[in-house]
Amino acid sequence: MIIAAASLLIPRAGYYLTLRNKDSGELYARYRMDEGDRFSITFKHSVNQYPLTDTFEISEGKIYAEECKYYAYGAGVQVELNPGEELSYTDDGAMLITGIHQDRTGVCYAVATVYDFFLKVKDGPDISLRDLCGRNSLVTLNYEFFLY
Repeated sequence: MIIAAASLLIPRAGYYLTLRNKDSGELYARYRMDEGDRFSITFKHSVNQYPLTDTFEISEGKIYAEECKYYAYGAGVQVELNPGEELSYTDDGAMLITGIHQDRTGVCYAVATVYDFFLKVKDGPDISLRDLCGRNSLVTLNYEFFLY
């Protein structure tokens, strides 16, 4: 009986990308992820009104920003490259900065009232953060271990 119960728990134990309320710590959602897995957050930039996608990777037990894709310059959008970063252009005309590799564990997004934010875990569907967490939510992303 104990072995059967343990076998049900073991597949669920592991590391997860977590989305929590910044102030209360309430867990909105968690997604199983392993080293090397990627996820992204896409939103419409409030100044230039074009989509911007931040891509992250799980590495060394942390969340690292790896890429940023955007379609127009504007306030709050990177205009200079840091050492190790490269700028290229995608087939649809977007600017793509790669080689960022900056620790963003605990990164926080403010889910806007006007435009939604979308999470894509691995190659899964877009997940509306407005639907998941609510408008005006401050959402913190971490990589956490769960036994269950």
